[in-house]
Amino acid sequence: MSFTDIFIRRPVLATVISLIIILLGCIAIFRVTIRQYPLITTGKINISTEYTGANAATMEGFVTTPIENAIAGVDGIDYITASNKSNESNITIHLKLGTDVDKALSQIRTKVSSVRWKLPKNIQDPVITQSDANEISVIYFAYYSKTMTPEAISDYVLRNIQPQLQTLSGVGQARMFNEKEYAMRVWLNPKLMAAHHVTPTDVFNILQLNNVQAQAGKIHGVEQKFEINAHTDIATPKDFNNLVVKYENGHLIRLKDIGHAELGAKDDNYSGFYDNKNAIIMGVTAKSNANPLTVAKEIKHLLPEIRRNLPHNLKMKIVWDSSKFISNSIYEVLKTIIDATLLVVLVIFLFLGSVRSVLVPIITIPISLLGACALMYAMGFSINLLTLLAWVLAIGLVVDDAIVVLENIHRHIEAGMKPVAAAIKGAREIRFAVITMTFTLAAVYAPIGLTQGLSGMLFREFAFTLAGAVFISGVVALTLSPMMCSK
Repeated sequence: MSFTDIFIRRPVLATVISLIIILLGCIAIFRVTIRQYPLITTGKINISTEYTGANAATMEGFVTTPIENAIAGVDGIDYITASNKSNESNITIHLKLGTDVDKALSQIRTKVSSVRWKLPKNIQDPVITQSDANEISVIYFAYYSKTMTPEAISDYVLRNIQPQLQTLSGVGQARMFNEKEYAMRVWLNPKLMAAHHVTPTDVFNILQLNNVQAQAGKIHGVEQKFEINAHTDIATPKDFNNLVVKYENGHLIRLKDIGHAELGAKDDNYSGFYDNKNAIIMGVTAKSNANPLTVAKEIKHLLPEIRRNLPHNLKMKIVWDSSKFISNSIYEVLKTIIDATLLVVLVIFLFLGSVRSVLVPIITIPISLLGACALMYAMGFSINLLTLLAWVLAIGLVVDDAIVVLENIHRHIEAGMKPVAAAIKGAREIRFAVITMTFTLAAVYAPIGLTQGLSGMLFREFAFTLAGAVFISGVVALTLSPMMCSK
């Protein structure tokens, strides 16, 4: 007695096995993460340093180069990129696959601290942060107005919209690319400064002395307690313009005598435009383990409430939505899967000439794909373009085992045997051949997933998904297919 006889004599058992595979696949397909490409585990560390007043060449020579030389010996670094501009240095460290990010981050902090004395004295301390290299940009917004200034728009977005977006589940960060944070800008006239014998250092010292936050304290009485509020800072352009910079020959030289102060943006090196209007551009990224389609759906669900609370003269538009591209890509692959299934059905029908016979191998396709989806969920894979490609290729492979079983059993029926007897005999004859075919096909693709490096990380999900679908098809061919042939 062969093990295939059990499923022929007990059709309920064969049906239950397939139903369990279908149930697990249906549960998994709603829980598997959807991404454009497979998740590649890698690390990225950023070092940003600000040095007010320095040009790009100074930043490169006195800030970026010393830091790069210090961190070059850290284990696990793949390559380093750096960019320098006025007032700012940015160094990005890309780690090799499989490197312990926390360990590398600790070593980099130690190396940067060791060369801190080599950097200019007035420079700000380097900020070292770990960023997620697999964060996905989901949606970009443009905020624009005919009457509001970019500074006012930026301030509103920073206070009211950014916190709402960043609290959504799956959102990594909501970042403004051309943020116009309010700042008091002081413009000095060199000729007037020379005439009054005033230096930039004099102005800088006066600004620091007259614009401080001080804690005045409290006054305790017998029955009462009073908070002391001391206005020790200045906030308006008029206050800044009236600051006394120097006392000379009985005359007070104020800031307005050598220049002027105005409320502007802290950084005016970047500008954004939408529909020929000044705009603030914000990008929302999803976490590496989040489903970008779900994140985009949650963001769009929040948009009506955000729009209701916008000032009447402020507009918000979605200028780029990656979820549409991902959805369209998945839709095109699903269309390909349907087309491939129809072609397989047509070819099988042309050679077998029976609609009932076609059902035996065709039922293997959805069961195998759903079973592969359950395996994907168990292994932590995602539905992406490469795993969907594996599904497309699997359609032509998963029917092979069932077709072999069907043809062998059909041969005995044509010879005059009863369907049940033909199914038992045919399945016994072909069982080891089906097992051999299944493992051979799986063995062809599985080694791709064992490849090391970036290629292995990229095609691992493709290889194991395809091998898993073939394995499930073998199970179906030895359990459900003989039972269906007996009917």
